[in-house]
Amino acid sequence: MKGFVDRVVILCGGEEIARHPRCYGEAMFVANPLHYLALIETKPGALDQAAALQDWTLPEDFQHLRHLLEVRMGNKGKREFIQVLRLLEAMPMEVVTFAVKEAIHIGAIGFDAVKQIALARIERRPARLDLEAYPHLPRMEVKTTRAADYASLLPGIAA
Repeated sequence: MKGFVDRVVILCGGEEIARHPRCYGEAMFVANPLHYLALIETKPGALDQAAALQDWTLPEDFQHLRHLLEVRMGNKGKREFIQVLRLLEAMPMEVVTFAVKEAIHIGAIGFDAVKQIALARIERRPARLDLEAYPHLPRMEVKTTRAADYASLLPGIAA
């Protein structure tokens, strides 16, 4: 660990693994929640007890997504939620929040859908979701209409 006037740098094997603003308060705990997500992903049960995440204020849509994921998938849903949080390591909060809202809106609840929507937003293109990854969603099959079928709508003409 190296301490500077304005920051603290944490090293592991000579490689910088974290950087935090320095706090001069007594017995202050300063943590960046994003630094802990990789560890929490290996132990998803720690999501609710992790001290580094206790004061992390996320938009309400994240809690709604977590609830939906856990109801539908149980413990796997908690892991998927952590993966969604890990998107914040590489993408701005606004982009991930938009993706979470959009995924909830269209009913594509899952990490893959949120990631796809977020990437599409960054790349400024429409999202194309592969519905094969969501077997629990209802399937819509629309048959092709033959032109002759419209004749049955006219009075006096039998199809």
